[in-house]
Parts: sequence; structure tokens; C-alpha cells
Amino acid sequence: MSLPIVAIIGRPNVGKSTLYNRMAGAMDAIVHDEPGVTRDRTYRPSFWADREFMVVDTGGLVFDDDTEFLPLIREQSLAALAESSAAIMVVDGQVGLTFADEEIARWLRQQKVPVFVAVNKCESETNGLLQAAQFWQLGLGEPYPMSAIHGNGTGELLDKLVAHLPEVSELPEDPETKIAIIGRPNVGKSSLLNAMTGESRAIVSPISGTTRDAIDMLIEHGEKTYRLVDTAGIRKKKHIDYGVEFFSINRAFKAIRRSDIVLLIIDALDGVTEQDQKLAGRIMEEGRAVVVVVNKWDAVEKDSYTIYDYEKSLRERLDFVEWVPVIFISALTGQRVDKILELVDIAVEQHRRRVTTSVINEVIEDAVSWHSPPTTRQGKQGKIYYGTQVAAQPPTIALFVNDPTRFNDNYRRYIERQFREQLGFKGTPLRLLWRGKKTREVETSKNRALKV
Repeated sequence: MSLPIVAIIGRPNVGKSTLYNRMAGAMDAIVHDEPGVTRDRTYRPSFWADREFMVVDTGGLVFDDDTEFLPLIREQSLAALAESSAAIMVVDGQVGLTFADEEIARWLRQQKVPVFVAVNKCESETNGLLQAAQFWQLGLGEPYPMSAIHGNGTGELLDKLVAHLPEVSELPEDPETKIAIIGRPNVGKSSLLNAMTGESRAIVSPISGTTRDAIDMLIEHGEKTYRLVDTAGIRKKKHIDYGVEFFSINRAFKAIRRSDIVLLIIDALDGVTEQDQKLAGRIMEEGRAVVVVVNKWDAVEKDSYTIYDYEKSLRERLDFVEWVPVIFISALTGQRVDKILELVDIAVEQHRRRVTTSVINEVIEDAVSWHSPPTTRQGKQGKIYYGTQVAAQPPTIALFVNDPTRFNDNYRRYIERQFREQLGFKGTPLRLLWRGKKTREVETSKNRALKV
């Protein structure tokens, strides 16, 4: 059974995202003193007392202005209300009742969900009741004075709220796979999110910077659950000013770190750019599994050789992650979008995979017999004594050798290639730790010192 949903509604800059962060118990929504920062619907789990629910943050509602993203934000708010069991209308207690608040209240009274008025920025207990009193005029019931940033008064509000939420008797037990959707601006990340979910959860626009928050969305496929995280487009560092975009990109990098796998979206018309290469390197450094998704494939003029030539060029540009699976799709038409999760499942399985020590040493023995370790100018040759897997996510193998400096980069790449050819590890970074005698002696000394 799905969790009930609570939508947070209100005009711009009343503190909706601050309340969302407090209810979600995390700083997931960007909070910045600028109208229009939140545009899409962002979801996070929350709980109060014995009730669990999903809380959804929405963009600031403005009814008398149809410029830029405002009509799309209204559509997102309406969609959030349509699936909600209750709504919280946030107003600004310091500014007082405004015409915009009255417009929103009039609209909310037409909806079929219970609405609770949260009068935000009431830090003073003595003045809070006076600040809240004027909002009785909205006709939505009792206004609750509170402070989203400090937490004052939120408990009373939530006590009333959860009484209107249905009980959840059964929750999914299977762990979800977390998928971050990463790429440059305007490569089609939000379009892909919408195509994979089957509905317009994220605003799609040719204007760069449309997506700002990292947008979480749960989907089910077969018996598995996936959490999709759409993120802001990541531009070159020199083009980024401190402010909303700076925080948006930090959210994107955090999404990479908390994901199991990353979908790196490439624009088929642009090909692999320098920024795409840097993003691929960042994903590899974070140790995440990855699938490269080439979007807008429908817009490319093709013959029978196009896809092969394109993939060859792509892999040459991304030769440092030659192990990544690649899929060519169109988020606009839905072409091959349904195949993405098949590649995700394979890559995640390899990312979590563990291999026995005996199998690892069989691979090492076979690799060394075909290509012996290099010899230094002094005639000293490297020796690999044995290897063992010491971690997963990503798979990490420790190789115990006589001296790590005797193994050059070419031979290290050769050993990694042998592991991949014989054991797979498609779609995941593979980390090799070269441990020499001196390394082990230092670690042993440290352990002894700690025991003493």
C-alpha cells in the first residue's frame, strides 16, 4: 500500500521549502530568498506520531501572472493536490494577509482535500496568535502559528494533520534501487524522468536551469522499486555564480553520492562534450554504477552504420570508463526507454557483487601466466602473491605484492582488464588496491600500537 501524500501549497517566499525540509528531516529542498526557486514537485517520506506519509513541496503559486514558468508551476501544484490526502497552506505571519493568499485560499476551497493553514514566521509566542488571527478570513479553518525554521508550533499543526491521514497497514519491504539522473543542462533529464514515470512530474522547458531541486520519484517495475532522482543540469564551474544554481549543483553531486547507480544523459546532437567527460570522471570517483543514456536519438539522421560509428566515437571520448553500458533512446517518443531498467538491474547487481578469493586468485594466476609483471632496470620484477575482495559497492580487490612501485600503469590496467573480461563487472567501477610488504608492515605496526 502506498503512503498517503501531504502537499505543501502557498505563494512564493512564505517558507514552504523550509517546512518541507523540517517535515522530511533533511535539507533536501533548496531554501533561498528569491521567488521561483522551487518549480517541480519534490517528494520525501515523513512521519509524525504513529503515522507515515509522503510530503511534497511545490512551487510558489501566482494566479495573476502567466510569464515564464508560472503556468507550469500551477499545473504541478494542481497535480500534487489531486493525489494528496491533505494539504498545508503556508502563509507569512510577518507580512500578513495578502490578496495572493486569498486567491490561493479561494482555489483550495474548490479542491476535495482538507487544508490546514500554517502561519509561518511566528517566532514570538505572544505575537504569534495575533499574527495568525487575521488568517481566519481565508475560510479554511483554524490558522496555526508556527516557525518552520525553528520548529515552534509545528507539533500542534501535525497533530491535527495526521488525524486526517489514512492508516498504512503494509509497507514495501524490498530495498529500493536509487537512480540519479545526471547531465548537462537541456539534455533531456526531466523528459526522461517523465517518460519513465509515465506522468509529468518535472517541468520540461528549453530554458536552461528549469530544474533546480533534486526531484525524488518512486516507481515500481515488476517486483522491484526504484527511486528516480532528477537533478539540475551541471555546467562548467567557471559559469556558475553563487546562489540558486550553486546550491542546485551541490544537490546534484549529493544525489550521485546517495545513489546506487547514475544515468549519465548525453545529448545525441552534441555528442560527448568535455563537461560530459568530467561528469563521467566524477561518477567514477564516487564509485557509483553507471549507464550512459544517449538521448534525442530520434533527431539524428541515420543509416545502417550510424549507431555503430556513434558508439565507437562515444567510447573513444569516454575511454577511461570503457566498461559502461550504452543505450540510445528518445525520451520524447519513448523509444527504448523501457529498456533502461534492464541495464540498471545488471549494473547494480555487478556493483553489489562479491567474488570468492579462490576465483580471484585463479584470474591472477591466469593473467600472470600470459603476461608477466614488468621488471625494473635493476632487474627486479614485481610479484603478485594473492588477491582478495575487501569491499563491494563498488567491488574493491586488494592485491598483495612485493613492491607496488614495480607495477606501472599499463600493467595495472592489464590486470583490471583481465578481471573484467573473466568476471564481468559491467557497469561498475572496479577498484584495485596494490598492497606491498612495506604497506602491510606499517599497518601491522599501527595495529600493534593501537592495542598497546
